[in-house]
Amino acid sequence: MAAVAPTMTPTRTAALVAAAAGLLAALVVLWALDNAVVAAGVVVAALVLAGAVAVWRLLTPAMAAGGHDTDWSLARSLAAASDDAVAVTDRAGRLVCANDAWAALFGGFPTPPGVPLADADVTTLGTVGRTAWRDGEGRAVLDRDGRRVAVVVTRAGAEADMLVWRFAVTPAARDGGATLAHMLTGAAGERLGAGGVMAAMIDVDGRITAANAVLAQRAFGDTPAAVAGRDFAHLLITDSRGLVRFEREGLEGAPLRVVQLPVLPGDDAPLLVALLDDEVAKVPAIGGSASAHVRSLVSLMPFGMALVDRDGRFLQMNDAFARAAQVDPGAPPLYPGDLVVREDKAAVADAIRRFAGGAAHSADMAVRLKPHPDEPVALTIAGARGLGDAAVLLSLKDNSEESRLKREVAQATKMQAVGQLAGGVAHDFNNILTAIIGHCDLMLMRHSPGDSDYDDIQQIRANSNRAASLTRQLLAFSRQQTLRPQVLQLPDVVAEVSNLLKRLMGETVKLVVAHGRSLGAVRADPGQLEQVVVNLAVNARDAILQHNPRGGGTLTITTKSVTPAEVRALGNDVLPPADYTALVVSDTGAGIPPDIIGKIFEPFFTTKELGKGTGLGLSTVYGIVKQSGGWIFADSKPGQGATFTIYLPVHAAGAPARLPVRTPPRPTETWGTGTVLLVEDEEMVRAVAERALARQGYSVLTAEHGEAALELLETSGRPDLLISDVVMPTMDGPTMVAKARERYPDLPVIFMSGYAEEQLRKSIDLENVNFLPKPFSVQQLAEAARAALT
Repeated sequence: MAAVAPTMTPTRTAALVAAAAGLLAALVVLWALDNAVVAAGVVVAALVLAGAVAVWRLLTPAMAAGGHDTDWSLARSLAAASDDAVAVTDRAGRLVCANDAWAALFGGFPTPPGVPLADADVTTLGTVGRTAWRDGEGRAVLDRDGRRVAVVVTRAGAEADMLVWRFAVTPAARDGGATLAHMLTGAAGERLGAGGVMAAMIDVDGRITAANAVLAQRAFGDTPAAVAGRDFAHLLITDSRGLVRFEREGLEGAPLRVVQLPVLPGDDAPLLVALLDDEVAKVPAIGGSASAHVRSLVSLMPFGMALVDRDGRFLQMNDAFARAAQVDPGAPPLYPGDLVVREDKAAVADAIRRFAGGAAHSADMAVRLKPHPDEPVALTIAGARGLGDAAVLLSLKDNSEESRLKREVAQATKMQAVGQLAGGVAHDFNNILTAIIGHCDLMLMRHSPGDSDYDDIQQIRANSNRAASLTRQLLAFSRQQTLRPQVLQLPDVVAEVSNLLKRLMGETVKLVVAHGRSLGAVRADPGQLEQVVVNLAVNARDAILQHNPRGGGTLTITTKSVTPAEVRALGNDVLPPADYTALVVSDTGAGIPPDIIGKIFEPFFTTKELGKGTGLGLSTVYGIVKQSGGWIFADSKPGQGATFTIYLPVHAAGAPARLPVRTPPRPTETWGTGTVLLVEDEEMVRAVAERALARQGYSVLTAEHGEAALELLETSGRPDLLISDVVMPTMDGPTMVAKARERYPDLPVIFMSGYAEEQLRKSIDLENVNFLPKPFSVQQLAEAARAALT
């Protein structure tokens, strides 16, 4: 692999200075916060990021100018400085490089997304990779051997033809013992020592992994760094009465009380041991002073810990435990069972009673807390000895952030899966509707308005068109509908529908419209955006009238500009920092209950009475916004109304905008002559299209797939027009048309499909093709054929 030898230009020097400034800023902030553990992690991350940014800016101009290859050995060396597992793949999905952490995590160098994980996780990684190719970045949260792994996939490279896969094992999941060890040797250990607590971390072999300065000095007369790796048992002696002392101080030394705290789950997890001076150790129980030391120790723990007495009542819980259990400070629980749902109360009470009675070791229980009954959490229970009134030690991990990320990933995955299903159903249903509508049109040609069957045929056709409207909504949700994007201003879209909104709101609901200044233009389909505004407004009106049937509510529509700094201030992991123009629709209705707000964008989900809603209004809004490259979020508190915020990326003035799809003029005369080759795998669609074209004067040749069509071209010669489906077995439409164009370059083509035209045009690299969306009528087919031939 050829190395690049760039020169130091002012631009590159500025890149290095910027990287160093970012690193220095991180150090200053963390030094001010006095958090050594987080500082160490962020310093390494900032160093790697700064180096990566600088090297990337150094290498990119050289590659662009000279066409040299990147020095991947240098990039790999930089990646090796990170604790995160990092790999790079190219557009063909081949592994370009990976660091040692990648090999350590996966036992080698597998190519993502095909890493050794569960099938569901591999599927998730594939989805995240596709999202990164499309949007520039994709995220997911996985679980590997009980460890939480945050995955970030970023599109990179001078030509955006690389994916950088980063698997970040969170510090607490990577090594909770290491986090606690850092605390013991740092400021937290000094505070424990000032309170008279000597503490050490002991591994499964009984050796010290970390200790605070007080214990190191008392037991060894040395520094904390020097005592690491020593045998803990050898520093203690026991006299004839069973009192424990430091071996270094001999039998004349002060008696000690040894307290074991299993703060981490697992049989092979390190153990925290606290040693307390006890001048009254002649009696079995510890004194009040030592008990206070234990409580101070518990309050300092970074993990959720609580002490319970022999009667099962709480004696103490630290802030981390209260935060993890979502305890209400105004009404603290009396028993641990008060924290969990009713079905888990008996199991928790029995376990506490068993450990208070002398059960050895510790146990993990999956319990469901009242605030989130659908999300089990791990509660560790252990018997406590020598802690005075405390008989049981409880440990609870605060996994609220992890649970939130899992919910977001699960919701996004579900919405994508439902969207794919909805799009597939709509596509197949469009074929059926095309046949029904086509046959109705053919029957209407043989019946006049006075015939007895005319009204029945018209009713069938009207209902078919209603069904076609539903399929369009399903395609909108699945982001597969045909859009006509334009560069526009959101206030213009709102102004177009303001009169309609006033009629829809009636006299009881007040409409307030306000626009911000300096709004950036967006690129979207104006008709679809109008549908978004109308759907949200109608939902808001219904919510207001449900909350106050006599009216008196307010619907507010505002637009505003959002800067990248404001996006970062939101703290939203889903919305990438960029310039946006936001559309905010809020109401004064009853609000959305918390158990429902996560389902409102799902198709066919509705809270309205039976027969008063299809459940496709918000799902259509969701699909249109996502297909337009935007994001939509719902925020609501019961009784305080609901707010829907849509973020659409600002269209860059210099960005090349795709030309709008050419719509051929509608011909006044639909009769024609010539030969039409019709290629369609669905027999019912092929039959009705053949009859419709034949009635318009065309000579029609039919084929059931691409290969049959090519055989017809060899035997029958050049047709005047080729009409083909897109997705077919054996050979699809675009492949067949490309081969036909090799023989007849100027052959006019019409593609007919139930999928979105914009989506198809991205995947079809063919010039001079027209598009006819399904379902279509006989008239629309005839008009499209005549327009293509003129």
